[in-house]
Amino acid sequence: MLLARLASSSSSPSPSLRSSARAGPRIQLLPLRASASRSRSRFASSSSSSSSSNSSNSNSSNSSSCCCCGGGNHKYHNHPSPSAAAPRSTSSPLTSTSPPKTRTNSKKSTYLSPFDMSSPPPPPAELSKYLAQTHDRLFDNNRAWAAAKATTDPGYFAKLSAGQSPEYLWIGCSDSRIPAEQIAGLEPGEAFIHRNIANLVCNTDLNVMSVINYAVRHLGVKHIIVCGHYGCGGVKAAMTPRDLGLLNPWLRNIRDVYRLHEEELDALAAADDDARYDRLVELNVEEQCRNIVKTAAVQQSYARNQYPIVHGWVFGFHDGLLKDLKIDFEAMLAKVQKIYNLAEA
Repeated sequence: MLLARLASSSSSPSPSLRSSARAGPRIQLLPLRASASRSRSRFASSSSSSSSSNSSNSNSSNSSSCCCCGGGNHKYHNHPSPSAAAPRSTSSPLTSTSPPKTRTNSKKSTYLSPFDMSSPPPPPAELSKYLAQTHDRLFDNNRAWAAAKATTDPGYFAKLSAGQSPEYLWIGCSDSRIPAEQIAGLEPGEAFIHRNIANLVCNTDLNVMSVINYAVRHLGVKHIIVCGHYGCGGVKAAMTPRDLGLLNPWLRNIRDVYRLHEEELDALAAADDDARYDRLVELNVEEQCRNIVKTAAVQQSYARNQYPIVHGWVFGFHDGLLKDLKIDFEAMLAKVQKIYNLAEA
């Protein structure tokens, strides 16, 4: 939708269009670059200020946090640049009937949500600057991260360059609020990651099948984790009885899980529909674990090495904690192999 707006606004707008655009939301632009020393300083102090920033953000009324900050509204979001303390020009923001929503942390860095997908498109020049800024911010962050790592551990990048031998294969949802390494306290090189909508493991999906094969047979992972999350949009969509176009074949895998557990889920729906939703999230994770156990790579490796072990977890947004579904891997494997016995090479 945004791309369509960009395409439609690529030519010079007429006076009437300019007038309409001025009625749109306000964009506050931040400086694009900062010195390397200021970037390093900001990165080094980020951990000490994160708790106060998070507290300020969580207490904000009408929260409009974006997907990269832990919110669910998927709004475009201006974060403070490394030189956020520098003066910002106010000569070119769009006029608006109401001021932009701001949240300020203890270091006086200002977060702005200039527009979302439902807002009128801003003038092309302002949008171009905003997109350039949000692009360049990632490189500023990368330089600060690399400098901090090189300072605290001079051999860090030499170790990364030597290769990988992760203990874990993590199959999770593509939801932007669930970064596997961060919520599990892992460093780069400790987990092999695959993510897709609703953390599905389909035998016709060559992507996930290739990931499992490589992780087990070449990397020798010891644990395979399927991690879903409560509030999963893919699971919610699968519970919607209507045609969803291209999503239909993908979501059918979750609908099949519902079919297999229809009696249990329907009984929950009569009392608490949220409970039914959460339970389908859990059952979906369990079914994807079963699909992993069906693979030849996992069965043959376990017969030979007694690993990997398959686990099913669910992440909760309300407290940030992981729930272990206590998958009985050996019992599941024994039951699966009555029909899907691929342990012999």
